[in-house]
Amino acid sequence: MITVRDMTESDVEEAKRLEEENFSAPWSARAFLEALRLPYAYYCVAEESGKIIGIGGLRNIAGEGEITNVAVDKAYRRQGVAARLLAFLLDTGQKNGVKAFTLEVREGNKAALCLYEKFGFVCEGVRRDFYDLPKENAFIMWKR
Repeated sequence: MITVRDMTESDVEEAKRLEEENFSAPWSARAFLEALRLPYAYYCVAEESGKIIGIGGLRNIAGEGEITNVAVDKAYRRQGVAARLLAFLLDTGQKNGVKAFTLEVREGNKAALCLYEKFGFVCEGVRRDFYDLPKENAFIMWKR
C-alpha cells in the first residue's frame, strides 16, 4: 500500500536519487536538508513497503504556496503517486494558511500538465527558456 508522510532527514538520499532520475538540474542532498529546516517549508515522501517512490515539496511564502518538487520513481508512474503527493501538499498548505498555490512546469511535460489541471491549476504565464538540458519554456500555473 502506498502512503504519504512528512519527509525526514533520513530520506534525503532517496529524495536526491529521485531528483537525479527525473530532472536535468536535480537538487542535492544538502539542498533537501536545508529545505527541511525552513520553518515555512513542507516536504513529503510517498512510500511503498518501506521504499521511497516519490517526493514533493511546498514553501509557504506569505500565504502563497510554491510547489517546488514533485518526482516519482519511473517504475511507479501512472499509479496515482504524484496525485497523492500533490493532494498531501495542497492539504498541508491549506492547514498552514496557504490561500493560493503556484508551480512551474516544463511546457512539454504533458503528464504533469494534465495532473495539475485536474487539481484546478491554470496556466497564467510563461517563463521563456527557463529550463536547460534541454532548453524549454516553463508554464507558470496557479490554483487560487
